[in-house]
Amino acid sequence: MQILGVDIGGSGIKGCVVDTETGQLIGERHRIATPQPATPAAIAHTLKALVEHFNWQGPIGCGFPATIQHGIAKNASNIDKSWIETDAEHLFADVTGQPCHVLNDADAAGMAEMRFGTGKDRKGVIILITVGTGIGTAVFVNGQLLPNTELGHLMLEGMVAEHYCSDAVRKREDLSWGRWGKRFNKYLARLEFLFSPDLFILGGGSAAKLDKFVDRLTTRAPLIPAASLNQAGIIGAALYAANRTHAGQ
Repeated sequence: MQILGVDIGGSGIKGCVVDTETGQLIGERHRIATPQPATPAAIAHTLKALVEHFNWQGPIGCGFPATIQHGIAKNASNIDKSWIETDAEHLFADVTGQPCHVLNDADAAGMAEMRFGTGKDRKGVIILITVGTGIGTAVFVNGQLLPNTELGHLMLEGMVAEHYCSDAVRKREDLSWGRWGKRFNKYLARLEFLFSPDLFILGGGSAAKLDKFVDRLTTRAPLIPAASLNQAGIIGAALYAANRTHAGQ
């Protein structure tokens, strides 16, 4: 099945048509800068422009940087506060004219990795961490997703974890990879204490730089980079839409 997968982020909205049987992108990924302010209307019309770029008709899957319950955004840490309690699915469907299925962006990345990537056929407790503007997490137990975990909002060193060790913080404070790695290691230690995972999977742009800070990490569980890196959100969003479409939702 072919589905348009979209990854809505704090800095860019990226999309591509995905073959949901293989996880392969069909054609070239397209990116449009996230409008500022990133209000519901502005994001919806940017999504429409992305849909028109692909001349797409059919189901759309959207990974979104918020807790999503039954299509409704419940928080807005890295996007405009006016999103809170907005029915993202209905808004996107109304503006694009296509059926839209929305889930948390980290959950989308996790679904892709568990189906096609480094989490495939692995059992136990697996935590995928996406590091970018914020920190997103997806938790799986024997392949089953616990949605909307938002573990980037744990308190760490007296502040919200993503305000301490996200990639945006590394850039803003001009931290070396080594210094940032020490911070990130504290975050991983907190997750290990709370969840005793069998595996960490690292996604987002930092995964490609793992060799620059891996020597600062002391986790008991192995930590490995996501196989699909920055494409995982697009692929997972398409998978989610395919599942919802097959289920008749």
